[in-house]
Amino acid sequence: MGEQRAGLVYGFAAYGMWGLFPLYWPLLEPAGALEILAHRMVWSLAVVALILLVLRRWAWVAELVRQPRRLALVALAATVVSVNWGMYIWGVNSGHVVETALGYFINPLVTIALGVLVLHERLRPVQWTAVGIGVLAVVVLTVGYGRLPWIALSLAFSFGVYGLAKKKIAMGGLESLAAETSVQFLPALCFLVVLGARGDSTFTHHGAGHASLLAACGLVTALPLVFFGMSATRLPLSTIGLMQYLAPVFQFVIGLVHFHEKMPPERWAGFLLVWVALVILSWDALRTARRGRAALLAAAAETGAAPAVVERPEAAAEA
Repeated sequence: MGEQRAGLVYGFAAYGMWGLFPLYWPLLEPAGALEILAHRMVWSLAVVALILLVLRRWAWVAELVRQPRRLALVALAATVVSVNWGMYIWGVNSGHVVETALGYFINPLVTIALGVLVLHERLRPVQWTAVGIGVLAVVVLTVGYGRLPWIALSLAFSFGVYGLAKKKIAMGGLESLAAETSVQFLPALCFLVVLGARGDSTFTHHGAGHASLLAACGLVTALPLVFFGMSATRLPLSTIGLMQYLAPVFQFVIGLVHFHEKMPPERWAGFLLVWVALVILSWDALRTARRGRAALLAAAAETGAAPAVVERPEAAAEA
């Protein structure tokens, strides 16, 4: 199997797993969202630590602990991804699967907006157009829902801030997840201990199957991340950028077909506006990438040097 074909297989596996998350979290009931979140934090650290132990990838730990600024960014990333995970689990198990999918459709637009506000990046006119359509979509969806789509916005903004923090941390996906879950581990474990002492824990009161599903949260979190990392090293950034929409598409379809969530005309209108904005954004990104490659080839032809290698994206943890 060629490298690019293998990258596509791994990418579809990663985004397919993320897209099927709405089918997994309801299996963990009657555990509440906070208990599921705490188990996800605890077991994710166990799984990722085991993977890193097998791979013997521990050198980054000594380097990280000597850098207080990066440690602070890891703590920030752990905090916002905790909000993201918790909101997503609660949204799915509360019957808002379609709105959680909307959050990940909106996320690229929010990421661009945060780039302007926080990093003072300059947008091209086409990007401004996409962001403007996204804002209009939120207005239309607010009318359609009869309220601000706060679940979607919470997911989009928390994941956007998480992306900014990870950009500054500049670590591999597995290493970053290990660092973040190390921050989450003690609070999560304390919460589970207190929950058990109060007799409110479901971990040991609903059979071995339920306990196994809760423990599998770690594997469910880490496995798609591993596949994503294997995909990201084999595919161009533009391909990865397009594949990221697979997960919310799967989630959206599951919300409609499996959970039978309602989609009145106003919501369809809002979603269509979001999709139009994403099509514009993707078209602009592909056009810019193509021009960049053409410029590199032209420069290489003039100098007689080999063209520069296009940088591949590093793995990043998904919600």
